[in-house]
Amino acid sequence: MALYDYVTQEQLAGFDKYKYSAVDTNPLSVYVMHPFWNCVVKFLPTWLAPNLITFTGFMFLVLNFLMLAFYDFDFTASSAGHEHVPSCVWVAAGIFNFLAYTLDGVDGKQARRTNSSTPLGELFDHGLDSWACVFFVATVYSIFGRGESGVSVIILYYILWVVLFSFILSHWEKYNTGILFLPWGYDVSQVTISLVYLVTAVVGVETWYQPVIWNLLYRDLFTFMIMACSFTVTLPMSLYNVLKAHRSNTLKHSGLYEAFLPFLSPVLLFVLSTTWVIFSPSNILDLQPRIYYLMVGTAFANVTCKLIVCQMSNTRCQPLSWMLLPMTVMVLLAVTGVVTNETMLLYVWTAAVVLAHIHYGISVVQQLSGHFNIFAFSLKKPNRD
Repeated sequence: MALYDYVTQEQLAGFDKYKYSAVDTNPLSVYVMHPFWNCVVKFLPTWLAPNLITFTGFMFLVLNFLMLAFYDFDFTASSAGHEHVPSCVWVAAGIFNFLAYTLDGVDGKQARRTNSSTPLGELFDHGLDSWACVFFVATVYSIFGRGESGVSVIILYYILWVVLFSFILSHWEKYNTGILFLPWGYDVSQVTISLVYLVTAVVGVETWYQPVIWNLLYRDLFTFMIMACSFTVTLPMSLYNVLKAHRSNTLKHSGLYEAFLPFLSPVLLFVLSTTWVIFSPSNILDLQPRIYYLMVGTAFANVTCKLIVCQMSNTRCQPLSWMLLPMTVMVLLAVTGVVTNETMLLYVWTAAVVLAHIHYGISVVQQLSGHFNIFAFSLKKPNRD
Protein backbone atom coordinates (compact mmCIF):
# COMPACT_ATOMS: atom_id res chain seq x y z
CA MET A 1 0.00 0.00 0.00
CA ALA A 2 1.46 3.37 -1.04
CA LEU A 3 2.02 6.08 1.58
CA TYR A 4 0.11 8.46 -0.70
CA ASP A 5 -1.30 8.11 -4.21
CA TYR A 6 0.74 10.70 -6.12
CA VAL A 7 0.16 8.93 -9.45
CA THR A 8 -3.38 9.43 -10.80
CA GLN A 9 -5.52 6.73 -12.36
CA GLU A 10 -5.08 8.42 -15.74
CA GLN A 11 -1.30 8.24 -15.33
CA LEU A 12 -1.45 4.58 -14.28
CA ALA A 13 -3.42 3.84 -17.45
CA GLY A 14 -0.75 5.71 -19.42
CA PHE A 15 2.01 3.64 -17.83
CA ASP A 16 0.23 0.49 -19.04
CA LYS A 17 0.68 1.67 -22.65
CA TYR A 18 4.24 2.94 -22.23
CA LYS A 19 7.00 1.81 -24.60
CA TYR A 20 10.64 2.79 -24.08
CA SER A 21 12.14 4.81 -26.95
CA ALA A 22 15.63 6.30 -26.80
CA VAL A 23 18.39 7.41 -29.17
CA ASP A 24 22.07 7.19 -28.15
CA THR A 25 24.55 8.41 -30.77
CA ASN A 26 27.52 9.18 -28.51
CA PRO A 27 30.57 7.30 -29.93
CA LEU A 28 32.03 6.82 -26.43
CA SER A 29 28.81 5.21 -25.27
CA VAL A 30 28.11 3.17 -28.41
CA TYR A 31 31.62 1.86 -29.15
CA VAL A 32 33.28 1.74 -25.73
CA MET A 33 30.90 1.77 -22.78
CA HIS A 34 28.08 -0.43 -24.10
CA PRO A 35 30.47 -3.27 -25.03
CA PHE A 36 32.06 -2.90 -21.58
CA TRP A 37 28.66 -2.98 -19.84
CA ASN A 38 27.64 -6.02 -21.92
CA CYS A 39 30.64 -7.83 -20.44
CA VAL A 40 30.00 -6.62 -16.88
CA VAL A 41 26.33 -7.65 -16.82
CA LYS A 42 27.29 -11.27 -17.52
CA PHE A 43 28.94 -11.45 -14.10
CA LEU A 44 25.77 -10.39 -12.26
CA PRO A 45 23.56 -13.13 -10.78
CA THR A 46 20.23 -13.50 -12.55
CA TRP A 47 18.34 -13.16 -9.24
CA LEU A 48 19.66 -9.59 -8.80
CA ALA A 49 16.88 -7.04 -9.38
CA PRO A 50 17.74 -4.17 -11.78
CA ASN A 51 16.32 -1.55 -9.40
CA LEU A 52 18.70 -2.77 -6.70
CA ILE A 53 21.59 -2.17 -9.11
CA THR A 54 20.24 1.31 -9.85
CA PHE A 55 19.89 2.16 -6.17
CA THR A 56 23.37 0.85 -5.33
CA GLY A 57 24.91 3.04 -8.03
CA PHE A 58 23.04 6.08 -6.72
CA MET A 59 24.23 5.39 -3.17
CA PHE A 60 27.85 5.42 -4.36
CA LEU A 61 27.30 9.05 -5.44
CA VAL A 62 25.64 9.87 -2.12
CA LEU A 63 28.60 8.24 -0.35
CA ASN A 64 30.99 10.45 -2.34
CA PHE A 65 28.98 13.52 -1.35
CA LEU A 66 29.00 12.57 2.35
CA MET A 67 32.67 11.58 2.28
CA LEU A 68 33.71 14.94 0.81
CA ALA A 69 31.32 16.73 3.18
CA PHE A 70 33.27 15.19 6.08
CA TYR A 71 36.67 16.31 4.78
CA ASP A 72 35.62 19.49 2.97
CA PHE A 73 32.23 20.68 4.21
CA ASP A 74 32.61 24.33 3.18
CA PHE A 75 34.70 23.71 0.00
CA THR A 76 37.90 25.29 1.37
CA ALA A 77 40.11 22.20 1.72
CA SER A 78 41.63 22.60 -1.76
CA SER A 79 42.65 26.20 -1.10
CA ALA A 80 46.24 27.12 -0.39
CA GLY A 81 47.03 27.10 3.32
CA HIS A 82 44.25 24.64 4.22
CA GLU A 83 44.51 20.97 5.10
CA HIS A 84 43.80 19.12 1.87
CA VAL A 85 41.56 16.11 1.37
CA PRO A 86 43.66 12.90 1.79
CA SER A 87 44.74 11.18 -1.41
CA CYS A 88 42.98 7.96 -0.42
CA VAL A 89 39.68 9.84 -0.40
CA TRP A 90 40.20 10.94 -4.01
CA VAL A 91 41.01 7.35 -4.98
CA ALA A 92 37.79 6.20 -3.34
CA ALA A 93 35.85 9.03 -5.03
CA GLY A 94 37.17 8.02 -8.45
CA ILE A 95 36.33 4.34 -7.91
CA PHE A 96 32.87 5.08 -6.47
CA ASN A 97 32.03 7.49 -9.29
CA PHE A 98 32.99 4.98 -11.97
CA LEU A 99 31.11 2.21 -10.16
CA ALA A 100 28.02 4.42 -10.04
CA TYR A 101 28.36 5.16 -13.76
CA THR A 102 28.85 1.47 -14.56
CA LEU A 103 25.87 0.33 -12.51
CA ASP A 104 23.76 3.02 -14.16
CA GLY A 105 24.78 1.51 -17.49
CA VAL A 106 24.11 -2.16 -16.65
CA ASP A 107 20.78 -1.89 -14.81
CA GLY A 108 18.77 -1.76 -18.03
CA LYS A 109 20.79 -4.60 -19.53
CA GLN A 110 20.13 -6.70 -16.42
CA ALA A 111 16.40 -5.95 -16.79
CA ARG A 112 16.37 -7.20 -20.38
CA ARG A 113 18.58 -10.15 -19.46
CA THR A 114 16.15 -11.26 -16.74
CA ASN A 115 13.03 -10.30 -18.72
CA SER A 116 12.03 -7.91 -15.92
CA SER A 117 11.80 -4.57 -17.77
CA THR A 118 8.97 -2.38 -16.47
CA PRO A 119 8.09 1.33 -16.63
CA LEU A 120 8.87 1.45 -12.90
CA GLY A 121 12.49 0.54 -13.65
CA GLU A 122 12.93 3.42 -16.07
CA LEU A 123 11.17 5.87 -13.76
CA PHE A 124 13.29 4.72 -10.80
CA ASP A 125 16.49 5.04 -12.85
CA HIS A 126 15.80 8.51 -14.25
CA GLY A 127 14.30 9.74 -11.00
CA LEU A 128 17.48 8.91 -9.09
CA ASP A 129 19.57 10.38 -11.93
CA SER A 130 17.77 13.70 -11.47
CA TRP A 131 18.73 13.76 -7.79
CA ALA A 132 22.27 12.54 -8.50
CA CYS A 133 23.06 15.78 -10.38
CA VAL A 134 23.58 17.79 -7.20
CA PHE A 135 25.71 15.10 -5.51
CA PHE A 136 27.91 14.84 -8.59
CA VAL A 137 28.40 18.62 -8.98
CA ALA A 138 29.06 19.26 -5.27
CA THR A 139 31.65 16.47 -5.10
CA VAL A 140 33.49 17.73 -8.19
CA TYR A 141 33.55 21.23 -6.65
CA SER A 142 35.87 20.00 -3.88
CA ILE A 143 38.62 19.49 -6.47
CA PHE A 144 38.84 23.23 -7.14
CA GLY A 145 37.26 24.68 -4.01
CA ARG A 146 36.40 28.29 -3.45
CA GLY A 147 39.90 29.70 -2.93
CA GLU A 148 41.87 32.16 -5.03
CA SER A 149 42.48 29.56 -7.75
CA GLY A 150 39.08 27.98 -7.31
CA VAL A 151 35.50 28.74 -8.28
CA SER A 152 33.37 31.13 -6.23
CA VAL A 153 30.26 29.72 -4.56
CA ILE A 154 28.00 31.95 -6.67
CA ILE A 155 29.60 30.78 -9.94
CA LEU A 156 29.23 27.16 -8.85
CA TYR A 157 25.59 27.91 -7.99
CA TYR A 158 24.94 28.99 -11.58
CA ILE A 159 26.95 26.04 -12.92
CA LEU A 160 24.70 23.74 -10.86
CA TRP A 161 21.67 25.30 -12.48
CA VAL A 162 23.15 24.81 -15.95
CA VAL A 163 23.66 21.10 -15.15
CA LEU A 164 20.14 20.78 -13.75
CA PHE A 165 18.51 22.41 -16.77
CA SER A 166 20.66 20.32 -19.11
CA PHE A 167 19.28 17.21 -17.41
CA ILE A 168 15.64 18.24 -17.59
CA LEU A 169 15.98 19.20 -21.26
CA SER A 170 16.24 15.55 -22.28
CA HIS A 171 13.02 14.67 -20.48
CA TRP A 172 11.30 17.80 -21.79
CA GLU A 173 12.23 16.57 -25.28
CA LYS A 174 10.71 13.19 -24.59
CA TYR A 175 7.61 14.79 -23.06
CA ASN A 176 7.06 16.48 -26.42
CA THR A 177 8.46 14.00 -28.95
CA GLY A 178 8.12 10.62 -27.24
CA ILE A 179 11.85 9.93 -27.81
CA LEU A 180 14.60 10.26 -25.22
CA PHE A 181 17.69 11.72 -26.91
CA LEU A 182 20.53 10.75 -24.59
CA PRO A 183 22.96 13.66 -24.13
CA TRP A 184 26.58 13.24 -25.21
CA GLY A 185 27.94 15.17 -22.25
CA TYR A 186 26.90 12.61 -19.65
CA ASP A 187 29.23 9.77 -20.68
CA VAL A 188 32.18 12.06 -21.37
CA SER A 189 31.77 13.86 -18.03
CA GLN A 190 31.51 10.64 -15.99
CA VAL A 191 34.63 9.07 -17.46
CA THR A 192 36.57 12.35 -17.29
CA ILE A 193 35.66 13.12 -13.68
CA SER A 194 36.46 9.59 -12.54
CA LEU A 195 39.93 10.01 -14.05
CA VAL A 196 40.35 13.51 -12.58
CA TYR A 197 39.64 12.16 -9.08
CA LEU A 198 42.35 9.52 -9.53
CA VAL A 199 44.82 12.01 -11.03
CA THR A 200 44.18 14.36 -8.09
CA ALA A 201 45.08 11.55 -5.70
CA VAL A 202 48.47 11.21 -7.43
CA VAL A 203 49.47 14.80 -8.21
CA GLY A 204 47.55 16.69 -5.50
CA VAL A 205 45.07 19.55 -5.76
CA GLU A 206 47.95 22.02 -6.18
CA THR A 207 48.23 20.88 -9.81
CA TRP A 208 44.87 22.48 -10.58
CA TYR A 209 46.19 25.85 -9.37
CA GLN A 210 48.49 26.01 -12.40
CA PRO A 211 47.41 27.55 -15.73
CA VAL A 212 46.56 25.14 -18.54
CA ILE A 213 47.97 27.58 -21.07
CA TRP A 214 48.91 31.25 -20.70
CA ASN A 215 46.57 32.60 -17.96
CA LEU A 216 43.79 30.04 -18.48
CA LEU A 217 43.30 28.14 -15.22
CA TYR A 218 41.81 24.67 -14.93
CA ARG A 219 38.79 26.19 -13.13
CA ASP A 220 38.15 28.36 -16.20
CA LEU A 221 38.43 25.33 -18.48
CA PHE A 222 36.05 23.42 -16.20
CA THR A 223 33.48 26.24 -16.31
CA PHE A 224 33.88 26.79 -20.05
CA MET A 225 33.40 23.12 -20.91
CA ILE A 226 30.15 22.85 -18.94
CA MET A 227 28.75 26.09 -20.36
CA ALA A 228 29.84 25.33 -23.91
CA CYS A 229 28.41 21.81 -23.88
CA SER A 230 25.09 23.04 -22.51
CA PHE A 231 24.59 26.13 -24.66
CA THR A 232 26.13 24.96 -27.94
CA VAL A 233 25.03 21.29 -27.98
CA THR A 234 22.37 20.27 -25.43
CA LEU A 235 20.08 23.32 -25.61
CA PRO A 236 20.17 23.84 -29.41
CA MET A 237 19.58 20.14 -30.13
CA SER A 238 16.67 19.94 -27.69
CA LEU A 239 15.02 23.03 -29.16
CA TYR A 240 15.63 21.75 -32.68
CA ASN A 241 14.02 18.37 -31.98
CA VAL A 242 10.95 19.89 -30.31
CA LEU A 243 10.46 22.62 -32.93
CA LYS A 244 10.93 20.04 -35.67
CA ALA A 245 8.14 17.97 -34.11
CA HIS A 246 6.00 21.12 -33.91
CA ARG A 247 6.49 21.89 -37.62
CA SER A 248 5.64 18.32 -38.59
CA ASN A 249 2.59 18.27 -36.27
CA THR A 250 3.96 15.32 -34.29
CA LEU A 251 4.14 17.04 -30.90
CA LYS A 252 2.55 14.86 -28.22
CA HIS A 253 1.01 17.95 -26.61
CA SER A 254 -0.78 20.54 -28.73
CA GLY A 255 0.76 23.97 -29.19
CA LEU A 256 3.97 25.62 -28.04
CA TYR A 257 2.36 26.79 -24.78
CA GLU A 258 1.71 23.20 -23.74
CA ALA A 259 5.14 22.21 -25.05
CA PHE A 260 6.96 24.73 -22.83
CA LEU A 261 4.65 24.34 -19.81
CA PRO A 262 7.05 21.91 -17.99
CA PHE A 263 9.58 24.75 -17.65
CA LEU A 264 7.32 26.91 -15.47
CA SER A 265 8.05 25.23 -12.12
CA PRO A 266 11.83 24.89 -12.72
CA VAL A 267 12.08 28.56 -13.73
CA LEU A 268 10.09 29.69 -10.70
CA LEU A 269 12.31 27.53 -8.49
CA PHE A 270 15.36 29.22 -10.03
CA VAL A 271 13.84 32.67 -9.41
CA LEU A 272 13.01 31.88 -5.79
CA SER A 273 16.37 30.32 -4.93
CA THR A 274 18.29 33.10 -6.70
CA THR A 275 16.23 35.76 -4.92
CA TRP A 276 17.27 34.25 -1.60
CA VAL A 277 20.92 34.20 -2.70
CA ILE A 278 20.96 37.80 -3.93
CA PHE A 279 18.94 39.43 -1.13
CA SER A 280 20.11 37.27 1.78
CA PRO A 281 20.95 39.57 4.74
CA SER A 282 23.66 37.19 5.98
CA ASN A 283 24.91 36.00 2.56
CA ILE A 284 23.55 32.51 3.08
CA LEU A 285 25.23 30.97 0.04
CA ASP A 286 28.65 31.99 1.33
CA LEU A 287 27.83 30.69 4.81
CA GLN A 288 26.28 27.34 3.84
CA PRO A 289 27.00 26.55 0.19
CA ARG A 290 26.82 22.75 0.50
CA ILE A 291 23.44 22.75 2.23
CA TYR A 292 22.06 25.36 -0.16
CA TYR A 293 23.14 23.31 -3.19
CA LEU A 294 21.54 20.22 -1.62
CA MET A 295 18.27 22.09 -1.08
CA VAL A 296 18.16 23.42 -4.64
CA GLY A 297 19.17 20.11 -6.23
CA THR A 298 16.62 18.11 -4.23
CA ALA A 299 13.76 20.53 -4.94
CA PHE A 300 14.67 20.45 -8.64
CA ALA A 301 14.76 16.63 -8.61
CA ASN A 302 11.24 16.60 -7.17
CA VAL A 303 9.97 18.84 -9.96
CA THR A 304 11.81 16.75 -12.57
CA CYS A 305 10.42 13.45 -11.27
CA LYS A 306 6.88 14.75 -11.71
CA LEU A 307 7.70 15.69 -15.30
CA ILE A 308 9.11 12.19 -15.91
CA VAL A 309 5.88 10.66 -14.59
CA CYS A 310 3.85 12.83 -17.00
CA GLN A 311 6.26 12.11 -19.85
CA MET A 312 6.08 8.34 -19.38
CA SER A 313 2.32 8.26 -18.85
CA ASN A 314 1.68 10.68 -21.74
CA THR A 315 -0.34 13.02 -19.51
CA ARG A 316 -0.35 16.80 -19.22
CA CYS A 317 2.31 18.31 -16.97
CA GLN A 318 0.94 20.31 -14.06
CA PRO A 319 2.09 23.95 -14.30
CA LEU A 320 3.08 24.41 -10.64
CA SER A 321 4.71 22.18 -8.06
CA TRP A 322 3.21 22.43 -4.55
CA MET A 323 6.73 22.76 -3.10
CA LEU A 324 7.04 26.26 -4.55
CA LEU A 325 4.43 27.67 -2.15
CA PRO A 326 6.20 26.90 1.14
CA MET A 327 9.52 27.80 -0.47
CA THR A 328 8.12 31.24 -1.33
CA VAL A 329 7.29 31.66 2.35
CA MET A 330 10.80 30.56 3.39
CA VAL A 331 12.43 33.03 0.98
CA LEU A 332 10.23 35.88 2.21
CA LEU A 333 11.02 35.06 5.85
CA ALA A 334 14.73 35.12 5.02
CA VAL A 335 15.09 38.19 2.79
CA THR A 336 12.76 40.39 4.88
CA GLY A 337 14.67 39.58 8.06
CA VAL A 338 11.61 38.19 9.86
CA VAL A 339 13.74 35.14 10.69
CA THR A 340 17.20 36.42 11.61
CA ASN A 341 18.88 33.02 11.84
CA GLU A 342 19.04 32.16 8.14
CA THR A 343 21.27 29.15 8.71
CA MET A 344 18.68 27.52 10.94
CA LEU A 345 15.93 28.36 8.44
CA LEU A 346 17.95 26.83 5.60
CA TYR A 347 18.65 23.63 7.56
CA VAL A 348 14.97 23.24 8.51
CA TRP A 349 13.78 23.87 4.95
CA THR A 350 16.42 21.58 3.44
CA ALA A 351 15.41 18.77 5.81
CA ALA A 352 11.76 19.32 4.85
CA VAL A 353 12.57 19.23 1.12
CA VAL A 354 14.69 16.07 1.41
CA LEU A 355 12.06 14.27 3.51
CA ALA A 356 9.25 15.38 1.18
CA HIS A 357 11.16 14.12 -1.85
CA ILE A 358 11.94 10.77 -0.19
CA HIS A 359 8.27 10.44 0.77
CA TYR A 360 7.26 11.18 -2.82
CA GLY A 361 9.72 8.65 -4.20
CA ILE A 362 8.72 5.85 -1.83
CA SER A 363 5.02 6.51 -2.46
CA VAL A 364 5.38 6.43 -6.25
CA VAL A 365 7.51 3.27 -6.17
CA GLN A 366 5.00 1.53 -3.88
CA GLN A 367 2.07 2.64 -6.00
CA LEU A 368 3.59 1.44 -9.28
CA SER A 369 4.85 -1.78 -7.68
CA GLY A 370 1.30 -2.55 -6.61
CA HIS A 371 -0.11 -1.59 -9.99
CA PHE A 372 2.28 -3.88 -11.91
CA ASN A 373 2.18 -6.59 -9.21
CA ILE A 374 5.93 -6.64 -8.71
CA PHE A 375 8.49 -6.03 -5.98
CA ALA A 376 10.71 -3.00 -6.51
CA PHE A 377 13.89 -4.71 -5.29
CA SER A 378 13.24 -8.36 -5.98
CA LEU A 379 12.44 -10.46 -9.05
CA LYS A 380 10.02 -12.58 -7.05
CA LYS A 381 6.32 -12.06 -7.68
CA PRO A 382 4.03 -10.96 -4.82
CA ASN A 383 1.35 -13.42 -3.71
CA ARG A 384 -2.14 -12.13 -4.47
CA ASP A 385 -4.46 -14.14 -2.27
